[in-house]
Amino acid sequence: MDESGQKRSRLPRPVDPYEVKLAGEVQKLLLPKSSPLSSWCRMSARNRMADVLGGDFYDFIKLEDSCQVLLLGDVTGHGLHASVVMSLMYGFIHRAARQSCSPDAVVTDLNTFLRSFAKRSDLLDHYFSATLFLGVVDPCTLTMHYVNAGHPAGLVRRGDEILRLPATSHPVGYFDREHFQVGTFQFTAADRFLLYTDGLVDSPNQQGEMFGAERLDDAFRRLNGGHMVFLDRLFAEIDTFLAGQAPFDDCTAIVMDLHRAT
Repeated sequence: MDESGQKRSRLPRPVDPYEVKLAGEVQKLLLPKSSPLSSWCRMSARNRMADVLGGDFYDFIKLEDSCQVLLLGDVTGHGLHASVVMSLMYGFIHRAARQSCSPDAVVTDLNTFLRSFAKRSDLLDHYFSATLFLGVVDPCTLTMHYVNAGHPAGLVRRGDEILRLPATSHPVGYFDREHFQVGTFQFTAADRFLLYTDGLVDSPNQQGEMFGAERLDDAFRRLNGGHMVFLDRLFAEIDTFLAGQAPFDDCTAIVMDLHRAT
């Protein structure tokens, strides 16, 4: 109350850059610091946020039956609000994936979870949504069952051929849905699998030209080296293309090199 007895209005507290930076460091702790070691594949990831906080998230989750979960998601938007939704989704999937090896069950439960928040606000509902790729690979057969919920198509390099794993459904969080379609892909030894978020291809250079899917296909077919070297070279090509222009959106890529079935 002020001296006249009127209730004072509280102005929003200015955002503290230190707190934003600290939140960004906490968010980084959610993402894996290293890739899992296995005899049948090698995996690695690279993540670059457009801002201190972002909406891309990924993980490698090894299940009790030795199956390997690959997870890559891209929350609508980027920045502070996307980081909040990203944290919600990441925690939910991380727990749900350990309780079920079915991509459909995990993604369906996640969609219900997001819809429960979206229905609370017609103004903010679209922020509780994301594209998502969730795959489960059986190391004994190199078979992957996956849900691609509106995410960019996964790419598989097999010799000089590039195979695509397109979306099997719409993104999560937009519509009530009881089931998500599951795709199946049979890897073979020497396959290279690439997952990425759309910031990788949609960030424009100073002339307004995007890196684009064709350049990504060319780089994926042309760039060699081990899985970590490949990611270094891929991001170096993107940096050269952008020529100092900051990425428009969060950029994340996961690469998995298949060796043999266990």
